[in-house]
Amino acid sequence: MTDDIEGRMGFFEHLEELRKRLIRGVIAIVLASGVCIAFSEKLFNLLSAPIVALLPPGTPLVFIQLTAPFFVYLKVACITGFFIAFPYILYELWQFIHPGLHPHEKRMAVPFIAIAAGLFYAGGAFAYFMVFPAAFKFFLSYVNPELMPMIDIREYVSLVTLLMLAFGAVFETPVVIVFLGLLGLFDSTFLKRGRRYFIVLAFVIAAMLTPTPDVINQTLMAVPMLLFYEIGIWALVFFERKRERELAREASEEAE
Repeated sequence: MTDDIEGRMGFFEHLEELRKRLIRGVIAIVLASGVCIAFSEKLFNLLSAPIVALLPPGTPLVFIQLTAPFFVYLKVACITGFFIAFPYILYELWQFIHPGLHPHEKRMAVPFIAIAAGLFYAGGAFAYFMVFPAAFKFFLSYVNPELMPMIDIREYVSLVTLLMLAFGAVFETPVVIVFLGLLGLFDSTFLKRGRRYFIVLAFVIAAMLTPTPDVINQTLMAVPMLLFYEIGIWALVFFERKRERELAREASEEAE
């Protein structure tokens, strides 16, 4: 019974630690968002540039609610704040899982944060520079003298921010695979056997994450997901072999 109580206490202590880490992450996002509010108009102009460049000359973006510009600028500041605070969020996540790692794995904090943050930013940039122009050009191809676009800024910002966050999450696939693999939830052999199932899963996830039910956005999300799945498998193989070598070395040192 004593062991059960200690186990439950350890579990609740982990929950308390997770709560503290989450609170610190939220505080970082709030602080970064507060700074971004001062630049919200410029940030909105940057975010709207892909659609503005494709609209017919003299076609402005519109809003149909009086309070829409205020809340749109606030949302843009908050999303930008999240992107800025993301490395710190990763740091808090690393500190949470740090006690459960092997000694040689605990030294990988900086590479983990750098790679995970870089992939997240790369996903957002991929959406901005690759997905937006292709998708917007396709949707605006239906414009004609009898059918003119009136893009509501609230719907537009919701669409592009969701896509950037979704692609950022998709680009994290290798990091998630390695992270869960090192925790022992699965191994590289399991992932190799599940390739054909993940192909279907990738398109299902893409259909769920993309707010517009079109093949273009879903394919542009599913294909990188499949590519990063393969990268994640080989990265996990590398870490599995490295862990085996470290454990073998530690065992030999103890035997001596």
